[in-house]
Amino acid sequence: MEEIVIGIKKDDQIIDTQTAEAQGLSGDNIYFDNSDASLEIIRHSTAHLMAQAIKKLHPDAKFFVGPVIQDGFYYDFRTTEKINDEDLKKIEKEMKSLIKKKFPIEQYSISKTDVLEKFADDDLKQEVLKRIEDDNITIYKQGEFEDLCRGPHVPNTKLLHNFKLTRVAGAYLGGDEKREMLTRVYGTAFADKESLKEHLAMIEEAKKRDHRKLATDLKLFTFDEEVGAGLPIWLPNGSRLRSKLEALLFTAHRKRGYQPVRGPEILRSDVWKVSGHYQNYGENMYFTTIDDVEYGIKPMNCLGHIKVYQNDVRSYRDLPLKFFEYGVVHRHEMSGAMHGLFRVREFTQDDAHIFCTPEQIKDNVIEVLGFVDDIMKSFGFAYTLEVSTKPEKAIGEDAIWDSATQGLKDALDDNGIAYGVDEGGGAFYGPKIDIKILDSLKRKWQCGTIQVDFNLPERFELEYTDHNNEKSQPVMIHRAILGSFERFIGILIEHTAGEFPFFIAPTQVIIVPIADAHLEYAKELEKEMQMMEIDCEVSSKNESLNKRIRTAEKQRVPMILVVGDEEMTNKTVALRDRRERKQYNLTKAEFYNIIKEKMDEVHF
Repeated sequence: MEEIVIGIKKDDQIIDTQTAEAQGLSGDNIYFDNSDASLEIIRHSTAHLMAQAIKKLHPDAKFFVGPVIQDGFYYDFRTTEKINDEDLKKIEKEMKSLIKKKFPIEQYSISKTDVLEKFADDDLKQEVLKRIEDDNITIYKQGEFEDLCRGPHVPNTKLLHNFKLTRVAGAYLGGDEKREMLTRVYGTAFADKESLKEHLAMIEEAKKRDHRKLATDLKLFTFDEEVGAGLPIWLPNGSRLRSKLEALLFTAHRKRGYQPVRGPEILRSDVWKVSGHYQNYGENMYFTTIDDVEYGIKPMNCLGHIKVYQNDVRSYRDLPLKFFEYGVVHRHEMSGAMHGLFRVREFTQDDAHIFCTPEQIKDNVIEVLGFVDDIMKSFGFAYTLEVSTKPEKAIGEDAIWDSATQGLKDALDDNGIAYGVDEGGGAFYGPKIDIKILDSLKRKWQCGTIQVDFNLPERFELEYTDHNNEKSQPVMIHRAILGSFERFIGILIEHTAGEFPFFIAPTQVIIVPIADAHLEYAKELEKEMQMMEIDCEVSSKNESLNKRIRTAEKQRVPMILVVGDEEMTNKTVALRDRRERKQYNLTKAEFYNIIKEKMDEVHF
């Protein structure tokens, strides 16, 4: 098959062939395949093809933006006719019709003054232009359709055969919930049919694993409109799972020298002003007034831990000091952005802060990365690391940022740990290492972070007495490994399809007595396992044996024991493997040894 060049890569920038030719640029060729750079060009082009088809079907349509996102693309637009999921096939059909016309995709430039005049009657284009500072605007044109765009695009629509439109949603104009709701259509595209087919199969599997659906089936958590959006309610099953995770992590922190602390959930706004949260993060916070004094409900736990540090005189001999807290935080999320446990307004971080000397940064970052590795291996997650640098909205001098960023990179480089770089992705007070986990469907999820912070210690005038008996400023390392219990549990539900590891399963064992005569022995087993701190229950409803076994299997309980005359007489159990639908006869001692081995599978 002939290799088709659709762009070049120059200084890590993706440039399409149209731009490269017009500007006389050269670089590494980007071929029409499923590489990341190629897919960005393909998907950007397919977004425009979709918009062209929508414009053909709905001539009054006006378009806002159509970016490439992870695994696909979307376009936001307005039309007088309501569009829903049933209309996607019609749009796809029109897209295929347009592909047959083999439109070349051309680029031309126009001044901002001229483009404002050109689209004077299009309010959505005017909104886009408000966000563009350049005076030279590029427009991409295919057939009669054209739109403002930086690119990149394939050279001809004839290449865009392998696409699928996936869903219709609503989206606030510019992400502002006070503005109008536009229609958003999502889709994806690949270079070949096989990759598209594989991706669509993954989407179907993801639907089956949707943590919101499985949470309902397994009775883990719920949401209630009377309580409020984005505020999860944990049911007994979910609370047991969560409590086990918290207990395991508590022990793991104590083993590593962390001290448990707890800060208040509301603090006076004055301290949020000192920290810079009020000015740089205030739109994400909730505020209240008590006795004419404004308070901020905490979106992060750092200030409480700073106050713990300030509660005593500190020496270099005390450092590093490690504080941790399961801190409940609240952040204002737009209603359209919330999604099950993945985006909520109240959540609990597995948060910790390490106060150390500058010389101790590297060793502490490496120690945290070891902690991360232990946890991820225990849950079967692969993961990647990314260093996120100074964002546009930030506090502190460039020299401090450079020093902190270099500290993170040095820790990784000196230990041969691979990482990517996310330019401008840091927190407003410091650079960070982002931990991105890869689930069983090969999806990436942002979870924990490690952040090196010189700014807050300076703003709160934190001190310790150094080797020379002089006052020095400590460094503050912010650290969350799971990120939040809510998000991590949501990811874990989908990663395992509700088949939780034995050590955190809400119900670990269900005992099914064959008849009432076997109930006493079942309860004896239950009591013995409860003494071993195993969550188990006896299924003794007035139902058939097969129905009780099926019910236990639907609950995805790791171990099901069936007990009858033989088991009661011999003090044995029949362990049912619900995946293989087989039973194994074991002595109680043998079964309890299996349980102990399962409980020891956690390695953090």
